[in-house]
Amino acid sequence: MEEPVAAHSQYEELARQLSAVGAVKREMGRILPQDCPPASAGVLTLLDRHGEMRMSQLAELLAIDMSVTSRHVAHIAERGWIEREPDPADKRSRLLRLTPKGRELLAELAERYTQTLARYLDDWTDTDVGHLIELLARLRTSFGDCRTRAHHDSPSPTRSPAAG
Repeated sequence: MEEPVAAHSQYEELARQLSAVGAVKREMGRILPQDCPPASAGVLTLLDRHGEMRMSQLAELLAIDMSVTSRHVAHIAERGWIEREPDPADKRSRLLRLTPKGRELLAELAERYTQTLARYLDDWTDTDVGHLIELLARLRTSFGDCRTRAHHDSPSPTRSPAAG
């Protein structure tokens, strides 16, 4: 079934806008402390959200290779933001958990993010911000869990990749 031309051009514009969101993410990354790159903040956030876990689960949640996950974990462990304890169920594995210092850093990051968003969106109404939250949540729901799904109707050769 052929999609209408108007819908096609809207999807092209949506792809461009989503690609441009990378600039917003980079700007938000600039507010992080020097020794806490975005990947480290992401690891800490996942541990906060999901609780203690094995490195394999973390790698799955991050959708990255175990070797890359291991480097991220080593970086944040060296700074005392997480601890690695033997897993009582499998002594070969380690459980990762936030330390009080890691929780303190997350609270600081949350405050920085909130202040930055408030500064950049100071001319938005509460309703506008609410709509953005609602639409972004709906977009994420539409895509489902991108880490465990190989694809959602693989892109056809006629679709163009998002251009930034």
